[in-house]
This record gives sequence, C-alpha cells and structure tokens, in this order.
Amino acid sequence: MSDAARSAVDIEVRYAETDAMGIVHHSNYLVWFELARTNLCRQTGTEYAAIERGGHQLTVTRSELRYRRPARYGDAVVVTAWIDSLASRRVRFAYEVHCDDRLLTTGATEHVWIDREGRPCRIPSRLEPEFSRLAASN
Repeated sequence: MSDAARSAVDIEVRYAETDAMGIVHHSNYLVWFELARTNLCRQTGTEYAAIERGGHQLTVTRSELRYRRPARYGDAVVVTAWIDSLASRRVRFAYEVHCDDRLLTTGATEHVWIDREGRPCRIPSRLEPEFSRLAASN
C-alpha cells in the first residue's frame, strides 16, 4: 500500500451477506468498499452527502475486485480505503479487506466528478486541497 491517508472500517459479516456456499457474496464487497470510501471522504472535513447537496457527485466508472480468500459469516473483517490516484476530473480509490492478518480481497473503483446536470467536471475547488492532501503520498 502507498503512504496515502487511509480509512478503515470494521465489519462483522452478517448471515444475510453470505451465499449458499456459506461465504460472502461478491456483491457485498462493493458495499463494504463504499463504507470505507465514504469514511475516507469524511476526512476531507465534508460529508459526502454535503458534496452532493453542493451540486457534485463522484460517479463510479469502473470497479475491480480480486478474491484471494473467502470471508464467512461471523468473521470480523477490516476494509481499508485510500486514494490510489487523483486527477482533475477522476479519482481512483483502492481497497483491501483483511480478516486478522489474512488478506482476503483487493479492489479498486474509479470515479469521475459530475455536476448537477450529470456532465463531467473538474473537482470542486473547495474540495481539491483536501482530496490532494488525502492522496499526497501517491
């Protein structure tokens, strides 16, 4: 992992998140990534909901997951997010999911800033310094 600022969230795997094989269904990892990413965005000093109220959104344009080991019902996992790369219109977040000292899953999501009309735009000027700070070590 890079030295960029990180956000980690603790999750206890719920039964509803598992599939017929007793492991976490793949769709839940993206939800977990969102929890960690939203928490990371909070470190800018602005809640993501406030960013949206201000007329901007980060729309997902790509997602990647690599499964190394399964998570199971009752596991305590830690989902960590950080900014992998930052450009004027795009942000790439990276993620890791661990259970104890075992790496279970890695992933990434790419996002583009859009305005109220849904058009791609530059990162809002009021947010650029804080997002740059979070990504500083990349």
